[in-house]
Amino acid sequence: MSHAPFPYEPFALHGQELRDAVVRYASNPLYLDNEEWQNSDNPYRRQLRPQVLRHLDFDRVPGRDEILDYSSLAVQRLLTSIYEADLVFLPKNGLQGEGRWEDFKRFYSPTNRVLGEMIRPALERYAFGFLDDEIETSGTWTAESLESYLESLNAHEAAGPSLSEKAISNSTDRERAARMWLIQFIPDFLSEASPMIRNVLGYYGAPQSEWFKIIIDEYGYGVHDTKHSRLFERTLESAGLETDVHRYWQYYLNSSLLMNNYFHYLGKNHELFFRYVGALYYTEATLVDFCRRATALLKDVFGDRADTQYFTEHVHIDQHHGRMALEKLIRPLVAEHGEQIIPEIVRGIEEYRRIQEIADEDFATQIAWMDNGPEFKKLHAPVWDALSSGRVTAPVADIVEPYGELSNTHCHDGDELCHIVSGTMKFVSGFDSHQILEAGEGTVIQRNRLHGAIIESEECVYQIHSVGDYKKCMS
Repeated sequence: MSHAPFPYEPFALHGQELRDAVVRYASNPLYLDNEEWQNSDNPYRRQLRPQVLRHLDFDRVPGRDEILDYSSLAVQRLLTSIYEADLVFLPKNGLQGEGRWEDFKRFYSPTNRVLGEMIRPALERYAFGFLDDEIETSGTWTAESLESYLESLNAHEAAGPSLSEKAISNSTDRERAARMWLIQFIPDFLSEASPMIRNVLGYYGAPQSEWFKIIIDEYGYGVHDTKHSRLFERTLESAGLETDVHRYWQYYLNSSLLMNNYFHYLGKNHELFFRYVGALYYTEATLVDFCRRATALLKDVFGDRADTQYFTEHVHIDQHHGRMALEKLIRPLVAEHGEQIIPEIVRGIEEYRRIQEIADEDFATQIAWMDNGPEFKKLHAPVWDALSSGRVTAPVADIVEPYGELSNTHCHDGDELCHIVSGTMKFVSGFDSHQILEAGEGTVIQRNRLHGAIIESEECVYQIHSVGDYKKCMS
């Protein structure tokens, strides 16, 4: 299927001009590689790996099977930074010291914001264009068929545990898996409702005021201690995690950023307003059951020390929000603006559902990758034997790095073998998850899996073999 016309496409940068603009944006000192795994109380720093971006092609629209490849991860990280330049972030400990005042000015500078806006349309096409082939809403829609469609979703019904929830329950380290899960919500939950606020500006009648009521709820009626992001901070703290914005940037999965960015994308581009209405309805309606399950899961994993008020509050409030989105937004908007808007409402629902599926599968696969770290280390031997004996040939990169060299997290588009020639590497496969690799050892790096490394010897010589599919090497 050919891709439908995409917002702003005629005006987007292309080719080398686009690549140069991306690299220029990402070369801001804020976005350079980190020397530590975490960003300490500095919401402006987020690692974009500009040295790699110059080699990527952002002109095309990747298919569904490529949406978790490295280029997509790079685009999601870029978009997160671009969208968040519209939001206000301040460090918990103030702007004094450690260069925070300079970073504040860099992040909100006209140069940073204008460069971001120049590349945003092309990056959005790359990030979300695959949905054009995934979702079909053509045909004749009426108010009656919309009601039948919404009823068929069973959005308010109880559902079984998701793949992510099963992965946590069955993990070899359930607390680690649950912390990794909570980290994935940070980009959304700590600035909760910020994308939504973009849609209550302007003038469009009673639905505007009804939508604003939902936002007021999210912000705790102006009481900071009941603001939903503050409730989530307490959940993080109870699980032993810090609450600085983007402290855990290195551990955000591609699909987690995809899900959060989708709402910024809909809110930023007002021609997609009615898609946001649909996605909002489905989110609010299904969150009730999700939050019940999340509460039970966190209590099961962490016991009584888990603070789950964030989730129990949503069980209560989102029953109301789901009804509001239907009765006070969708129905009045259709009545006022006609059935022509219905395909967009449905599209917002279906696009969000598809992104949810992608994120659920991605997280579950990442937890399995973390849990099976020792097994992937063992797989080094048979794959290395196939390569060293000449039975299998694969492109290889020879790398020499000094002590303390940090490979910021990334992923590969195919399976790779990391082989240590000399020295020691700490190979990281997720939050609090690693393997120590010595000379003669190594590990299989699974396609699309987030990982990084740090050198723990005076020098480390290692090789990365691009094997494509490690299973074929052993057959």
